[in-house]
Amino acid sequence: MDIFANLAVGFGAVLEPSNLLFCFIGCLLGTAVGVLPGIGPLGTIAILLPVTFGFPPEASMIMLAGIYYGAQYGGSTTAILINLPGEATSAVTAIDGYQMARQGRAGVALAIAALGSFFAGCFATLVIALFAVPLTTLALQFGPSDYFALMVLGVVASIALAHGSVLKGLVMIVLGLLLGCVGTDVYTGSMRLTLGTLDLADGIPIIAFGSGVYAIAEILRGLEDEREQERDVLTTRVTGLMPSWADIRESAGPILRGTGLGSILGILPGGGAMLSSFTSYALEKKLSRHPERFGHGALAGVAGPESANNAGAQSSFIPMLTLGIPSNPIMALMIGALMLQGVAPGPNLVNERPVLFWGVIVSMWIGNLMLVVLNLPLVGLWVKLLSVRNHFLFPAIIGFSAIGVYSVGNNPFDLVVMAVFGVVGYGLTKLDCEPAPLLLGFVLGPMLEEYLRRAMLLANGNPLTFFQRPITAGLLIVAAVTLFAVLFPAIRNSRRVVFAEED
Repeated sequence: MDIFANLAVGFGAVLEPSNLLFCFIGCLLGTAVGVLPGIGPLGTIAILLPVTFGFPPEASMIMLAGIYYGAQYGGSTTAILINLPGEATSAVTAIDGYQMARQGRAGVALAIAALGSFFAGCFATLVIALFAVPLTTLALQFGPSDYFALMVLGVVASIALAHGSVLKGLVMIVLGLLLGCVGTDVYTGSMRLTLGTLDLADGIPIIAFGSGVYAIAEILRGLEDEREQERDVLTTRVTGLMPSWADIRESAGPILRGTGLGSILGILPGGGAMLSSFTSYALEKKLSRHPERFGHGALAGVAGPESANNAGAQSSFIPMLTLGIPSNPIMALMIGALMLQGVAPGPNLVNERPVLFWGVIVSMWIGNLMLVVLNLPLVGLWVKLLSVRNHFLFPAIIGFSAIGVYSVGNNPFDLVVMAVFGVVGYGLTKLDCEPAPLLLGFVLGPMLEEYLRRAMLLANGNPLTFFQRPITAGLLIVAAVTLFAVLFPAIRNSRRVVFAEED
């Protein structure tokens, strides 16, 4: 069948009233768990996984997919309004989005985030529909050394996120990589850096880690001085909730670049929404004529990453639907949902279950439209969160974060991890260290190590394997050039200071 016949099959499945209802429920739940700090799509899908057993496969996958990409929309809301990313992928959005809110432009930031997410989501869905098989073939050409080089590029690019000291950014990356090594060695089975506790055998739980570094640390920082009067002033300055044509023109380029970047990175394991948003921010900062505005309310710092994380989230369905290979933990849960339904994920899914395959794809278009309807009219409601006093807001955030963290593994130790990294995150903010590179290093660390060791095993320990494949060599060269571009200004400035002191 051609593409139009395939899409007709998908529309026929999605437009059934029950599937439309499940699509709406998924988008609504996704927005809600994205808005609430500490409750993300991973925990929500894990909780709902047993429930989907009683639903038809099409309805289950449509709802779970809506939760995933809906959370990318909702995660920007708290990131912009109260500097607490509801999702780890929105950590970059908080850098400039919260500054825009403090400048009285919260409505513009939220609207641009929603519109950019809508465009990126629709485009990424079109990519899935048109290029699923060719793009998956491209991803199959990547070997372990290529994935290692991709991880290195992501780590190097994240250094640009530290808009303060480059040295502190490097330290945060290294610390994140070390924390990512905690747990059981996948090759030897020995436990590393676990402090003798079995609770860390599977590593530091990422949801507890992220909630601690962001949510709890922000609360501790806010308790120093609630700034109630400052928050009242901030609320009174929030007037316009829709962007002007000048704002749209300014954000058009970042939205287009973020969409393309996310659509590509989302296909590859280790890419997805998080790497897309971080890389998009770094790209926009490098391309901007006024990079000094980043970190102080640059609209491109909201438009680019938000578009990239939504495009990355939806294009990550390509290897899952066509190959049965998960590109991230959420896609692994999606495969688990398919297996609960007795559906075998893999290349034969499109032939054996065309209604399911194309129904999920088409539901993303309808779901993105639903999300715009859900988000834009409710922007005023989200803005009102700025008027909530800290002594009401903070206990609610702690409660929701604790519920989300505990519900994933039903392990009280995860709450201890959240509290510990809350204190660590607070200490890092007092030292003017950015948590975003720390989080990216933590996420990429295990994958970086796995692909490095796998590549070395296949090459019998020959390090030249990283220069023999064109893809690997090209990515490493780009990483080296990026690292030099980041470090050169800092080295030049330090030399000027030394020479000035000598004079």
